[in-house]
Amino acid sequence: MQFITPLYEKVENLWVGLVKLLPLLAIALLVLLLTWILAKVLSGLLRKSLNSASIRQSLKNLFGSLLQAGIWTAGIMSAITIVFPSLTPGKLLTALGLVSVAVGLAFKDIFENFFAGILILLRKPMRIGDYIESGDVSGRVEYISLRETYLREVDDQLVLVPNSYLFKNPVCILTDKSLRLFEIVVGVAYGEKVNEARSVIETALGSLELGNEGKPIEVYAREFNSSSLDFTVRWWAESTPLSMHQTKDKVVTAIKYALDDANIEIPFPYRTLTFKEPLTIEKKSEDS
Repeated sequence: MQFITPLYEKVENLWVGLVKLLPLLAIALLVLLLTWILAKVLSGLLRKSLNSASIRQSLKNLFGSLLQAGIWTAGIMSAITIVFPSLTPGKLLTALGLVSVAVGLAFKDIFENFFAGILILLRKPMRIGDYIESGDVSGRVEYISLRETYLREVDDQLVLVPNSYLFKNPVCILTDKSLRLFEIVVGVAYGEKVNEARSVIETALGSLELGNEGKPIEVYAREFNSSSLDFTVRWWAESTPLSMHQTKDKVVTAIKYALDDANIEIPFPYRTLTFKEPLTIEKKSEDS
């Protein structure tokens, strides 16, 4: 009996404490219910108000999620202070700050990608459907989330790139403009006339349909190479990788046919060999 009595008193005290706590728990649950309703209503109103704004859908969803997170944080803290009156909002904020520091250190890379994703979404230039190059990755942007960006490479492989990688490295947006300037190098033999070769190339490309809205073809004498005089040939075309390959095929084919028809040589590399001592040529007899 000496052991049972203290145990009975502890159970009784716990039961009495629970009964006293029930009204506070009911109020806390009501606060959480109101928090849920408020988060739903306000986030819905925010998304509707942002529908008319010219910002990305991912950014609209982000603002709605951040608003919901803020409302739920305030609601949960209010519910805790109702159930446990000794926990003041100041103490809760202090504890929340310590937890945030610990979580931030533990999940540094995740938070780094998260904030980089927000900054990328705020960038105007990079849009869904753009072709980009950054470091060792390139492809068409299919989706931008808060942690990674989905790139579809030209061979149809999907690459998930951490947002921090795109934020820290230079990003070349190939399709920022509808048209883009491409170039190749064409070499002709030194024995050919420079202006005649230039005129043949310009005439050959002038009749091509490159989808460049009438932008001019540019042909410049570039440099004296080891076996040829080189020209830089530049033309405008649609900025997508497919258009680059299609128009380059047309340009190279037209230049080759035009130079051949004009009897202008496209030389192979020449090599001149020199020897320190004169070479002797020995003729082998037929009998040997």
